[in-house]
Amino acid sequence: MSSPRVDTRDMKSLSFSDPRHLEAHQFLVDESYLLDAQRYDQWLGNLTDDIRYDVPVRVTTARSAGFDTSPGMSHFDENKYSLSLRVARFATEHAWTEDPPSRLRHFITNVRTFETDRDDELFVQSALLLFRSRGDNREPNLISALREDILRRVDGSLKLAKRLAIMDESVLRMQNLAIFL
Repeated sequence: MSSPRVDTRDMKSLSFSDPRHLEAHQFLVDESYLLDAQRYDQWLGNLTDDIRYDVPVRVTTARSAGFDTSPGMSHFDENKYSLSLRVARFATEHAWTEDPPSRLRHFITNVRTFETDRDDELFVQSALLLFRSRGDNREPNLISALREDILRRVDGSLKLAKRLAIMDESVLRMQNLAIFL
């Protein structure tokens, strides 16, 4: 089942000059580089062992419905084990969805960082624009999404403990979704 979005109205926002915000922003920039360069083994090292990686299916509903993602339906609802299996599969001959590999560019913007009730965690909202190109004949794809992350300090470094990525489109215009947001 997909995760509910976090209401940030009562959370303390960190200023852009706060060292914790700067560190969280740097984490997202470094993560984007690893994903763009397809250094997935290194990327896995930046995830906590209890990671939850959720990309719910977007639906179009009336405002009064009170939801805009399909309850219980996700493109991805994964943990560290399932993410590790996906990464391992990329190295096999069975990864036809990424052979040849996509050319990716993650653009991360509108980063807002908030304190949580835990001293070792930060809540981070960001906007993602993902450019994806595959092969020579297809039109490139764009994905726009809101990301809500929990970053947790583990052994002195920030790691991704939770990601909720809510895509802005309800109909995806690409062949497959074999990439990470």
